[in-house]
Amino acid sequence: MNGPRESLEEHVQMLYRFASSITRNPDLAGDLVQDTLIRALERADQYRGEAPVEAWLRRILHNLAVDRARRAAHEIVVEEVEDRWRDDEYTVDPAAVAERAETREELEDALVRLPFIYRVSVILHDAEGWTVREIAELADISLPAAKQRLRRGRMALVTALAEGHERRQRLEGVPMRCWDARQHVSDYLDGTLHPPTARLVEAHLQTCPTCPPLYAALVDAHHHLGGLRDLDTVIPPELDRRIRSLLAGQ
Repeated sequence: MNGPRESLEEHVQMLYRFASSITRNPDLAGDLVQDTLIRALERADQYRGEAPVEAWLRRILHNLAVDRARRAAHEIVVEEVEDRWRDDEYTVDPAAVAERAETREELEDALVRLPFIYRVSVILHDAEGWTVREIAELADISLPAAKQRLRRGRMALVTALAEGHERRQRLEGVPMRCWDARQHVSDYLDGTLHPPTARLVEAHLQTCPTCPPLYAALVDAHHHLGGLRDLDTVIPPELDRRIRSLLAGQ
């Protein structure tokens, strides 16, 4: 690659948009862009120009994102979703799904429940307008495998939207979304949260069925970490002997 640093700088905005699109997380997107640029500089001599620089960089970023992705507890198990769809009795409330899909934050909430490889397929194809073949080339998989990911991802998204509606009904009247409250809970624990927001977090914790145990666990962990200050920090005799011997030999 001629002038790799200058060439890479031209593609930073493209990479950040791509990373934001597939991760739905600005902080993670920024980390991935930085790691991609570092990886590209390290491997600049391996670029032979068989594909456009943009495609090469996106492939690097996609692979890094896949490496980082781990199945989270909140993620849908796609194989189980497919089993449900095989059942003739399985269905959803289309009006409820459509209502959720029309709201950006609800749609984002459903998307993040999809395992990464399926989320990427759905977003790139249905939101970004990529062809299935382009997705297959990005992921370095066969065309049938890419089609399967898209099909499963779409099924999982509909199921996530339907389940999200049911969950919203259970949480009706609870102030703040769970993720909004959980993003603030660390500052709330430290007493540094803006008072109006702190009151919302308190109200959420009083009424949410799932967040209070998480907050209680944070409080307990915080308390016990403070106790580490009281641990015996006297240098072990053997280490003291080795250090004194080392210094005496200088």
